[in-house]
Amino acid sequence: MTIAKGQISSVREIDLSPKPGKTYWADANREWREEFIYFLLVDRFHDDLDRIPTTVPGRQKGYGDPEQLQKRCGGTLKGITRHLDYIRDLGCTALWLSPVFENNDSCYHGYAIENYLNIDPKIGSKQDLAELVEKAHEFGIKVFLDIVLHHSGDNWSYPGDYDYYYYEGAVFPFCEWRSDQIPVPVELRNPELYWRKGRIRNFDAYPETREGDFAGLKSFKNDASPEGLLVQNILTKVHCYWIRETDVDGFRIDAVKHMGEEMVSQFCSHVREYAYLLGKKDFFLFGELVGPEEMYNRYIGPKTSVMVEDKAIYFGLNSVLDFPLYHILADVVRGISRPQKLIERYESLRKNAMSRGEFGEFLVTFIDNHDQVGQTFKKRFGHEASEDQIIAGIGFLLCALGTPCIYYGTEQGFQGAGTEDYHVRESMFSLEGNPVSALSKSGKIYQQIAVLAKIRMNSPVLKFGRMYMRKQSMDGENFTLPTFEKCLLAFSRVLYDHEVVIAYNSSMTEEDQEYIRVDPSLNPQGSVFTFIYGQSGNVNVLTNEEGSRHFIKLRLAPGQFVILSNKPM
Repeated sequence: MTIAKGQISSVREIDLSPKPGKTYWADANREWREEFIYFLLVDRFHDDLDRIPTTVPGRQKGYGDPEQLQKRCGGTLKGITRHLDYIRDLGCTALWLSPVFENNDSCYHGYAIENYLNIDPKIGSKQDLAELVEKAHEFGIKVFLDIVLHHSGDNWSYPGDYDYYYYEGAVFPFCEWRSDQIPVPVELRNPELYWRKGRIRNFDAYPETREGDFAGLKSFKNDASPEGLLVQNILTKVHCYWIRETDVDGFRIDAVKHMGEEMVSQFCSHVREYAYLLGKKDFFLFGELVGPEEMYNRYIGPKTSVMVEDKAIYFGLNSVLDFPLYHILADVVRGISRPQKLIERYESLRKNAMSRGEFGEFLVTFIDNHDQVGQTFKKRFGHEASEDQIIAGIGFLLCALGTPCIYYGTEQGFQGAGTEDYHVRESMFSLEGNPVSALSKSGKIYQQIAVLAKIRMNSPVLKFGRMYMRKQSMDGENFTLPTFEKCLLAFSRVLYDHEVVIAYNSSMTEEDQEYIRVDPSLNPQGSVFTFIYGQSGNVNVLTNEEGSRHFIKLRLAPGQFVILSNKPM
């Protein structure tokens, strides 16, 4: 890497005053619970070529063989900008980009940063990113950058350039920088800013998981030591610089579990304050936190404070990626796992007062992912799911608590699977032969997700309402929550006097008929629920002989997903 003329290389060169004449974009009428996030790997979405979307009767598979997918495919920021309509028409209101800063040459995914002050030239330039954000804002789409605070790229070596592994907290010698030009900013060229304790062996052991390296990537100190605080100051200023320069609307923070709540909270507080200075009052900060649910409360909520030395109060993440839901939902939708764990998941949230709609803001929900931590066999949701199951899975996210997020390619039914990460990181454009892409808007999955996203966009109850898993009965008398793999799964969202019922038959071979409980105070006998998705017409609210239970009767075809409302929508 060579620092080009005009590029800055030090935090001392950063100007954080608002750009003269610039009005920074902020949609004050929309909070993050209202977003539908589209997550993509920049290298895999679209390149600079003019390509024809492939129109096929069913789903698409994506492009690239194993050898090609281990390398860069050639996607660019301009390629994304030219196809923002594809994301908008799917119904997405926010775009999450994989890391865009300059990476080690061999890296395609963006998580091995060597220059925090430059966009990776293989995907574009600072101007390209600014233009992407500006165009996205014209479409009403927010843009979130994936950022890496825990570690740098493989920018230096241990003695002999061997792989060193964590051992009882031992600090290993620093050998040399791999180039005299990296890392950037130059303030990071200080060996004392890195833990230097070798690769993590046990990702669940503390302090190893905080101090160790991710494979060849080198971990920064992230504690309250002078060196750790210096790293925090450098990285905070760097990322504020990118808000100033490009007007982005939020950050997804990688590897939160490996940094500790104090460092994360300080970073979030400082970035949030800087965004306020620019007029961006709802700058969204969400994190990757792979761990038990009880860990979440230490990190989430801008109203949850962390005290430092009894004098400073810092506020944490707005939200976290909902990994507990991710590990449960797919198999329930596919009808191969009993729904108890899913029901228990929402019962756990209820006990933490998170069934209240307001608490949906603390979770970004997803069913497909690029980084399947701890899974020896990686697979997309679509690998073992039919088109109807994919639609139902995304439909669940769009109707349940949280801010829903879809992983690129899911809307086309991508089916990638294998033992390595690249198996679930297919290209959306051809890598040889005719210049075509998978950006078709005519597929069943894409079109049905767009319909569901529009329903959610126009429905306050689906964005802000309370959530209740609903008991069901075959006879209208004995109501229980479902317990079998193949079942009718139902839940309600309630906002003041508006109730919406969402139901899904997880059997792909048999129809299911059940009575579903509804709120008796909102739905007297003889009132109706109207289908707004999946079927047409109305169903009447019924009661048992005592009048103590109010319910509706549903008959769902195999794999059918429906939405009903007790008020016009």
